[in-house]
Amino acid sequence: MKSPAAQILRIAVIAFDGITPFHLSLPGMVFRDAAFELKICSADRSPLRTTGGFDIAVRHGLAALARADIVILPTWHDDCRDAEPALLAALQRAHRRGARIVGLCLGAFPLAQAGLLDGRRATTHWAFADALAGRHPAVAVDREVLYVDDGVLTSAGVAAGLDCCLHLLRQLRGAEVANQVARQLVVAPHRQGGQAQFIERPLPVSGSDDRFAQVLAWVGERLADQHSLDALASRAAMSRRSFTRHFRDATGTSFKQWLLNQRVAHAQRLLEGSALPVEMVAQQAGFGSALSLRQHFRAALRISPSAYRKLYRPTGEQS
Repeated sequence: MKSPAAQILRIAVIAFDGITPFHLSLPGMVFRDAAFELKICSADRSPLRTTGGFDIAVRHGLAALARADIVILPTWHDDCRDAEPALLAALQRAHRRGARIVGLCLGAFPLAQAGLLDGRRATTHWAFADALAGRHPAVAVDREVLYVDDGVLTSAGVAAGLDCCLHLLRQLRGAEVANQVARQLVVAPHRQGGQAQFIERPLPVSGSDDRFAQVLAWVGERLADQHSLDALASRAAMSRRSFTRHFRDATGTSFKQWLLNQRVAHAQRLLEGSALPVEMVAQQAGFGSALSLRQHFRAALRISPSAYRKLYRPTGEQS
């Protein structure tokens, strides 16, 4: 099997008259290396007006979707209007032939109208989630999460669109490449899709918050150890109840899910950057056994640890 780096993946990003420039720029900021060929396409006549007060020239029509490996609709009109039949038909054809379909923010609306989200979980910007659910009852709308990967990818608002694209990049090119792009963009390298859209206090603002951050860093350096809420709360000088509430406010998820996410990410790095046997990777990442690692790894990334290693370790470095 060729490594992802050896494949040129064609990405079609759909623009429209009246688009927000920042939304349109998200895929280009993430999928910008030589492994991707990115084309902006539109059903509308070029040049397209934008909400930024300037026009953009688009060289490709919807025919670009016919050869795309990935199709991204980075947003949609704020009034959530119905999409034109030509766009819906192009999306349906791309989906039928196996292209990966992504709807960022309000981009979920045309995907739902095309029937691509029927029977699937999906999300969108929290302010429009009720409208999506009411208009498309066959879609299981999750109003709180950052993004959902249920065969078709959908995300919440602008920042969550970056998270969603980084999630896809991680699947296509591995954790290290995704982390490098995240560092260049100065954003969190890995926020899980199940994390809440609202985070009350993302940065430490007091002495207790600083202690809390130190506890998270301490756990991150000891992922192979067992951690109890009582012990961590004591280390943070908090009650168990206060620690649990503070953790969700600060991270948008539970400690159990956060720890699992950290362990999966650490296992990814070990599989990419070392020749350790899978059993030892499982132990160092805190899963205890190879079986447990395989179960959680496949649930999170839809691939086995061994297959992941074959994809993302350089040729000739297999153990």
